[in-house]
Amino acid sequence: MKKLIIANWKCNPEKIIEGMKILNSLKGLVDGKNKVVICPPSVFLGQFLADFGQDFTFGVQNCYFEQKGAYTGEISPKMIQSIGAKYVIIGHSERRSIFKENDDEINKKLSLILNETNLIPVLCIGENREEREAEKTYQVIARQLMNCLDNIPKEKLNKIVIAYEPVWAIGTGIYATEDKIIDARNSIVKILCDIYDKSIENKINIIYGGSVNKENIDMVINGCKMDGVLVGGASLKPKDFILICNI
Repeated sequence: MKKLIIANWKCNPEKIIEGMKILNSLKGLVDGKNKVVICPPSVFLGQFLADFGQDFTFGVQNCYFEQKGAYTGEISPKMIQSIGAKYVIIGHSERRSIFKENDDEINKKLSLILNETNLIPVLCIGENREEREAEKTYQVIARQLMNCLDNIPKEKLNKIVIAYEPVWAIGTGIYATEDKIIDARNSIVKILCDIYDKSIENKINIIYGGSVNKENIDMVINGCKMDGVLVGGASLKPKDFILICNI
């Protein structure tokens, strides 16, 4: 079964030529047995699709919850689809914490994506350090899933990728241990079965993000049985990302 490996470049690199160098370094060296998605800054996407559209699948890091209108600076799902991208990340913890996005806004984005495009949404959920230390992980991800999936029908759940990203592990170099990842995965499955029913148990796509690197990728995929990974900083280092994909 193919694993999903999503590269989230965030607000990097500074110049498009640097991004093209990264993609050229990856070209032909990433194991084709897996599904690899590159999510660069949106301003680079047109050129990347023109030059590397035959080599990679591309996605974007965010979208708005309206398709058009007087929303300066925003990008709609249909715009993303029209340029040729296939995936869109929503609800990333940096969007939640820095830009104050809430579950209601994320739910609107998810509904719009699923109802009006063929894009695959990657819904990020996860607890922060204080919530983890207070043993509130289950309550946090339950609240996020219930709110973000409000009015999303069961039939569309298999089109969504759930990305479990403990906030305390993102960009810190501290990744969740095997037992914590397994616990979170089991909790997500249970919560979704409670929201819908047990018939969806084998239709859920769950990936892990949070300081994923070449040292822990085997544990995350094979030890924790995750369906893939969302890779941040390591995806900007071609040698490391190639290893992650090929392992």
